Amino acid sequence: MSTLAMFFIMLFIIVGFSILSFFLNIIPIGLWVSAAAAGINIKLSSLIGMRLRRTNVNVIINAMIKGTKAGLDLSISQLESHYLSGGRVDNVVDALIAAHRADLDLSFERAAAIDLAGRDVFEAVRMSVTPKIIETPCISAVAINGIEVKVIARVTVRANIARLVGGAGEETIIARVGEGIVTTLGSSQTHKDVLENPDKISQTVLTKGLDSGTAFEILSIDIADIDIGRNIGAHLQIQQAEADKQIAQAKAEERRALAIAKEQEMKAYVEEMRAKVVEAEAQVPLAIAQAFKDGNISVGEYYNLENKLADTKMRNAISEIKNVNMQLNNNNNGNKK
Repeated sequence: MSTLAMFFIMLFIIVGFSILSFFLNIIPIGLWVSAAAAGINIKLSSLIGMRLRRTNVNVIINAMIKGTKAGLDLSISQLESHYLSGGRVDNVVDALIAAHRADLDLSFERAAAIDLAGRDVFEAVRMSVTPKIIETPCISAVAINGIEVKVIARVTVRANIARLVGGAGEETIIARVGEGIVTTLGSSQTHKDVLENPDKISQTVLTKGLDSGTAFEILSIDIADIDIGRNIGAHLQIQQAEADKQIAQAKAEERRALAIAKEQEMKAYVEEMRAKVVEAEAQVPLAIAQAFKDGNISVGEYYNLENKLADTKMRNAISEIKNVNMQLNNNNNGNKK
């Protein structure tokens, strides 16, 4: 056999394998046989069409087999449509199987809508069968008597499948429960009322319908821990008293500053009056000289005036000495006694 003949034979084998691989890739014979064995009637043309539409045939056929064996009424077109919409086919079929076994009313359309909304529909079905416990963070509130009370609650919820699309999540449940606890604690007269009846918090919060508009149904609210915190009322009173003291000090300082300013003003006024007195006294010799010049006063009258002034000064000095002596005598008599 010549080399050219060998080359054509090898080329024919390679081309044949390529055509066969392409044929098997386009026409998934294996999946068609598996579907037929599971009792699913599907045409090869449908599988080829899914290949051409870039649908993952393995996912669709395996999910169809799983759902059919579980007793679900599904169709290939439903699964492919959900897949092409970006949904998780396996998750939806698992959720439908779980709901079917738990005797829950869940249609494929609703499960697909929940899945496309971004929620885990299989987890939602499991939560409908087995309720979930959500623990709130430590919630702090103040009773009317000013004592702080700290509470941790456990909220038992069950998924409400009918409200999973558009319903609020766990964060809303926690926020609403926290709001209800704060309202209940804030309306209590004393912290002792809360410590004696912690179930009062649960009963009050449950009556508010906190699960309205959420994807859950609240089954119970249990108080996991309750503790006493600070005396907020006393702390606020201390702060108020400190603020009042600072205000009073500021007002006293203002009055003191006004008094000092008034004192300085009066001192300046006294000095001004003294200056006027000195000025007036300086005018006396000039007036006397003018009186001598005009003949309004004689020399004798002038000396009489001087004698009277000297006599007045002497009398004042003697009176001051007597006052000092009397004060000294009184002090000595007091010391002797």
